[in-house]
Amino acid sequence: MTSTTNDAFDLRGVLLSGFLPAALFAIGEGAIIPIIPIAADSLGATLAVAGFVASLILVGELIGDVPSGVVVARIGERNAMIGAAVVSVVGLLVCTVAPNPLVLAVGVFLVGLSTAVFALARHAYMTTAIPLRIRARALSSLGGVFRFGYFVGPFLAAGVIHLTGTTQSAFWVHVVCCLGAAVVLLVIRDPATGVRGLQRPARASRPTATDAAATTAGTTRPGELEGEQFVEEESHGLFRTIRAHHRVLVRLGSGAALIGAMRAGRQVILPLWAVSVGLDDSTAALVIGIAGAVDFALFYTSGQIMDRWGRLASALPCMLGLSICYFLLAWSDHLDARVGWFVAVAMAMSLANGVGSGILMTLGADLAPSDRPAPFLGAWRFTGDLGSAAAPLVISGVTALATIAVASGVMGVLGLVGAGILLRYVPRYLPRTLR
Repeated sequence: MTSTTNDAFDLRGVLLSGFLPAALFAIGEGAIIPIIPIAADSLGATLAVAGFVASLILVGELIGDVPSGVVVARIGERNAMIGAAVVSVVGLLVCTVAPNPLVLAVGVFLVGLSTAVFALARHAYMTTAIPLRIRARALSSLGGVFRFGYFVGPFLAAGVIHLTGTTQSAFWVHVVCCLGAAVVLLVIRDPATGVRGLQRPARASRPTATDAAATTAGTTRPGELEGEQFVEEESHGLFRTIRAHHRVLVRLGSGAALIGAMRAGRQVILPLWAVSVGLDDSTAALVIGIAGAVDFALFYTSGQIMDRWGRLASALPCMLGLSICYFLLAWSDHLDARVGWFVAVAMAMSLANGVGSGILMTLGADLAPSDRPAPFLGAWRFTGDLGSAAAPLVISGVTALATIAVASGVMGVLGLVGAGILLRYVPRYLPRTLR
């Protein structure tokens, strides 16, 4: 990318065209994620079925990871984000009118698919729009934007539910956010290319052999933006890359999958637990929103911990803290003060999760080959998403077979296993200065 001499103008353009759509989309996601199992419960689903419906947004993201790179490379980052926002709106409208848990599940799955495309397009867009000299700080700040959205979203959902009296009305928050993100992307000029809306920069109609050689050497093909090349490489040969790096992905990747599982499980089990202890919908969203504030406050501190004391100094407290919280939830199931314990554990879970902010992206960057990192990062992200998608299914399955308290205990055990894997394999694969 050719940078301009006016850095202030570039920063303003990136903030408007990159961070603002990401913030809007994250706020919408933050509004609906804690509401999905509660909405399923209000439509007559059991706790187990509600957990399954909630898992479908992550299952949709996992399945969407595979074709999203091709979509972004073919139509461009901004067009992909706009299209994903529109598809999300369709899924959300299905959720708002769903008469039963089955229809709600279809809408949730569709939102998950479009979220995968939006996330990858957003990553590629930031890669294209931001100069290399500030890219790391910008992407780190992008992680803070996600947490900001997950902090603000539940409060908006709680307010809408309180005003309307219906749980499904919370999905309108994400509808408005998606439309807002699409409008921003249509109106604001792209600082990387100078075009607006659905326009695209001129590109070669067909890459030549020289272009292909340039790609192999790690340069961008004529007519192709750097971010589009990145996601095309990242999604190309996913399973071939997994085979090539199977040792580290099976060993340390298992720990990464369990980190993803513990985090995703938290987003499902807290709303389900709120239902089980009798909290009304708006109060549950309010508690989860306050917990999100704790998580959001720690995203920068986590990076400082990793840079100063190593990756394990962040990963182990995160996993052990989440495990203890899952065990405390299970233990408090039959106590009289279950609501008080739920609130306390929700805050403690956010504290533990916040300490581990950015650990998966950091480990992936540490482990990726320096010459061609994109394929490995795609496989690494797929591994983490696999754990994230599996956790809600585990929770719903165990809840169906036993109780939600047993499901919480199972998640606690998985967290201990994950901590052990990280403790064993991080020193094996990372140099001493990064451990």
